[in-house]
Amino acid sequence: MGYTIAEKILSRHCRKKLKSKDIAICDIDFCFSQDGTSELVIDSFNYIGRKKIFNQQKYAIVIDHSAPSPKLQISNIHQKLRSFSQKQGSLLFDAGSGVCHQVIPEAGLVLPGNLVVGADSHTCTYGALNAFACGLGSTDIAIVLASGRNWFRVPETYKFILKGKLPPATTAKDVILYLIGQMGANGCTYKAIEFAGPVVQRLSMDGRFTISNMVVEMGAKCGLFLVDEKTTRWLKARSTKKAFQAVAPDQDARYAEVKEFDLSRLTPQIAQPDSVDNVVNIEQLLGTRINLAFLGTCTNGRLEDLTQAATIFKGKSVHPDVTLIVAPASKEVYLQAAEKGILAVLIRAGAIILPPGCGPCVGTHAGIPADGQKVISTANRNFKGRMGNPRSSIYLASPLSLAASCIEGKITDPRKYVRN
Repeated sequence: MGYTIAEKILSRHCRKKLKSKDIAICDIDFCFSQDGTSELVIDSFNYIGRKKIFNQQKYAIVIDHSAPSPKLQISNIHQKLRSFSQKQGSLLFDAGSGVCHQVIPEAGLVLPGNLVVGADSHTCTYGALNAFACGLGSTDIAIVLASGRNWFRVPETYKFILKGKLPPATTAKDVILYLIGQMGANGCTYKAIEFAGPVVQRLSMDGRFTISNMVVEMGAKCGLFLVDEKTTRWLKARSTKKAFQAVAPDQDARYAEVKEFDLSRLTPQIAQPDSVDNVVNIEQLLGTRINLAFLGTCTNGRLEDLTQAATIFKGKSVHPDVTLIVAPASKEVYLQAAEKGILAVLIRAGAIILPPGCGPCVGTHAGIPADGQKVISTANRNFKGRMGNPRSSIYLASPLSLAASCIEGKITDPRKYVRN
């Protein structure tokens, strides 16, 4: 019996053959924490009693969740993180660099076949690069810092075959929202997911990152894509000197389930409050008034996402009853969007452009909704209080759906604004 991608990667990192449900101690290729989790990582590492981390080039702190700092307490935490990074000689992405799940792959720190862990639940994003990547608790990351290793239970694997061709104005965000709606929030708990099929082959790298990013919203441990020419081009632009070994499943690999989804008639999808799996076709929500919109996050703050929104906003304005906040996912994305005139289109339409970071998504600053406000967001979560106010409600959508809705002040089908 053959091996899945997850089984192969974990086997390589403990140097023995593993199958699903086996438990093993594995070497880590890269780990990180962000400003919401790093203080506990540091305190736990100090408690262990080690003086130096296992590898200076294999750990990064990213200051992104409250960047720049909105209050004194956070400023002091940021200083603690900077001091630790300087003392250890480890990597630091300071405020303004961007969201961890964008800046880490941009820096060429994740390669196919890697085993990557982070003190953030959306670490699964790097599965788009054919890496086994998952979130761990802060104390587990401290153990990695001390030893370079941690234990894993090898997950069973689901294979999702995405068939057909996406219709106009339907994007990777609509695909993953649809899949979460079909599987449920707990439908893939502690499973690895392999994505295959013609829809996957046509997706851009930005689209693949979007899908891998949200597999945790159906409980999955990681979401894995194969390496193809698009992956290789993307990597060569960022890590030209680093060799890697792509991982593919064996033809006779054993899957817990194989599911096929025909997406040829998929319509734009919306996740209703207050659960990511509360997903419906956009037609069911047309006309729902919105007050606040947020375009950004580790899910949809990339160049492709800003570009999609700009194609709809060009020559149009945000509805006077709507506040639109935009946060590019990284400094690189910010600069590219500025150079291409995308930010100018968004600003002329009425958008407020924030520094790269996570703030509004996690409700730390720069966009907390008022009581009773309805928010449309390109983020990955919409539970009560996610954006800082449990008395508001959040609808999750694609950048195209968000842009169309901003123009009309109500949830609007983007297909009326997108040419075939």
